[in-house]
Amino acid sequence: MEDDEIAAEINEGTFEIDDDVALPDVEPSPDEAIDVQFAKQPFRVVYQTNNFLLPQIKSLIDDGEDFTIRPEYQRRLRWHNKQKSLLIESLLLNVPVPPVFFYENDLARYEVMDGQQRLNAIKEFLDNSFKLRGLEVLSSLNGRSYLQLTPRVKRSLDRASISAIVVLHESQGSLKRAGTSRHYELRRFVFERLNTGGRRLTAQEIRNAIYGGAFNNEIVNLSRDAVFTRIWGIPAYQAADPNDYYEEPERQKNSLYRSMGDCQLVLRFFALDNDEHIQGSMRSMLDNCMERNLDVTPNVAEAMGRRYLDRLYFADELFDQQPFTLAPPGQPRHRPVAGVYDGVMVALDHVWDQRQVLLDKKPEVQAAYLALVTGESRGTLTGLANTSADIRARINLFVELFRRFV
Repeated sequence: MEDDEIAAEINEGTFEIDDDVALPDVEPSPDEAIDVQFAKQPFRVVYQTNNFLLPQIKSLIDDGEDFTIRPEYQRRLRWHNKQKSLLIESLLLNVPVPPVFFYENDLARYEVMDGQQRLNAIKEFLDNSFKLRGLEVLSSLNGRSYLQLTPRVKRSLDRASISAIVVLHESQGSLKRAGTSRHYELRRFVFERLNTGGRRLTAQEIRNAIYGGAFNNEIVNLSRDAVFTRIWGIPAYQAADPNDYYEEPERQKNSLYRSMGDCQLVLRFFALDNDEHIQGSMRSMLDNCMERNLDVTPNVAEAMGRRYLDRLYFADELFDQQPFTLAPPGQPRHRPVAGVYDGVMVALDHVWDQRQVLLDKKPEVQAAYLALVTGESRGTLTGLANTSADIRARINLFVELFRRFV
């Protein structure tokens, strides 16, 4: 039997080896190890390229049944009207536009991996949702919606197309991440690689893409809470069809929401609530927290969410609906500070069993808090310094403050 045939049978589990036979222990050379890793990597992308006319793109998005423009790992919409307008101008001028990428998650069912901003701009313009502005070549079209275009220009736009690379359902594989036991899901791996260029993703957008699951979903849900959005000055979430989540214009204008900074604020609590996890940079602590909780069940994630909201609501009550600020309660403009938020939330978690005592002594607690945030420690509390030592110092300041009253 040839060596290749024996190897194939061993891999299939059909060839038996006598346990009494000693096999030589031969270390592969570095080059051989590389070839083995490459050959055994169970990863294969199958894709095809299609061209879609702009009306076809709008039809796909409107139908929604077999096409998802906003899978859960996608970023939130960021483009302003000028960016959308320049895309429409490029299409009218037949300027090459980068392809969009679709993922076939089931037979003939697709989700957008890359190109959400472009596709949304096309749909919105064909829906007459905005007027062109800031055009640099076809300046005579500024101020016009799709319906206000001349018939000739409209026909030209209707014949324009965008190239789409479709990663097919036949693609398969599980990519092991170096230095960890985790594996990338194929679509998330491709999404991350596609977004290494272009407009840079924020750290939280990358976490949202890579660490999908019950914990990440809970973070998004918590960021929609009415008390949370009020505290951080984010327009309230309007519960509706999940597909409308990213399309609330007032929320899109908010920088915290647009960059997923709201989700990062929620994540900070879970990343810092255990002193053993406060090491390294803030970014690594947040990444590690997502990694630790990647496989939690929906029930566990929901319990974590209740714990978070309990602390948040209590802080809101203790400081008269103006928590986490460097100013005294009652100021006309409430400006919460991330560093103070970290310290107060985690410190309250430490003294949670004595929370009623704090509430009973609310005036005294507020006075001590004001003395702390306006005193010599103010610089420590701004959150500008984010080493592990700085974070521990901020938390300890508030732990010591609350323990004075319990």
